[in-house]
Amino acid sequence: MIIDGNTRTCGLLGNPVSHTLSPLIHNTLASRMGVQLAYVPFLVKEDLEAAVKGAYALNLLGLNVTVPYKSEVIPHLASCDPLARQIGAVNTLVRQEHGFRGYNTDISGLYRAMISDGVFTKGQDIILLGAGGAARAAAFLCAHYGAHGVYLMNRSRQKAQALAQAVNDYAGKECVIPLGLEEYDALPRKRMLCIQATSVGLDSKKAITEDRGFYEYVQTGYDLVYQPFRTRFMELTEEAGGRAFNGLKMLLYQGVEAFELWNHCKVPRELAEELYDHLKEVMGIHE
Repeated sequence: MIIDGNTRTCGLLGNPVSHTLSPLIHNTLASRMGVQLAYVPFLVKEDLEAAVKGAYALNLLGLNVTVPYKSEVIPHLASCDPLARQIGAVNTLVRQEHGFRGYNTDISGLYRAMISDGVFTKGQDIILLGAGGAARAAAFLCAHYGAHGVYLMNRSRQKAQALAQAVNDYAGKECVIPLGLEEYDALPRKRMLCIQATSVGLDSKKAITEDRGFYEYVQTGYDLVYQPFRTRFMELTEEAGGRAFNGLKMLLYQGVEAFELWNHCKVPRELAEELYDHLKEVMGIHE
């Protein structure tokens, strides 16, 4: 990589950021596509507004935003993509004339990841586990990309109801049905796509539910957790005869989407697939 007076800078705002794989994704894409761009993590412990203004003053091309600032950053932007504003979370900032514009490439990245695995939402009934930030993005994704129905299951039925209402208001129809985690008997009697959007899977020995009866409803399990690479949810899905995927491709494609927004380009599918294999190598994953 050549760094000179023409090199543009992008980076990641968050706390913590030391674990991030984003520099690997973006610097590899820049190198392979001949783009003069350097990507670095920025630890922001406080004063997010000053960090955003400083990044703009320093002529940064764009930023990613991670926890805990995906919602907090919105008031400090010049504009925001309408879907990202509805979701209430932004993970990508794109430089414009009077400030940064916010986007949520988590949602489009998850969609591209699922498509690459042959998993589709249009016209489908989908189970969604969780009602936090990741589940919120997934719920809006399902509605935005034409799911027939979303069965939103969460330990707190009240949180599930609040999220369902927000998505239904956005969709203009009652497409999200809130349920308690134990209420799987209310699901249609068939096997469906199930998106696991809680953080429980970060512990490889735990799943949001161990109830074997629940997994009889799961044809394809998509866990948004990417580390560990194989989660307990994935194991239980496969034991019940379903297919299982993790969230590493979502991580990859949300980065690809951000790179494309910053550089007004299209990353070839073959390059994205090569980068996915490289990410697995770096993580020490051998399937």
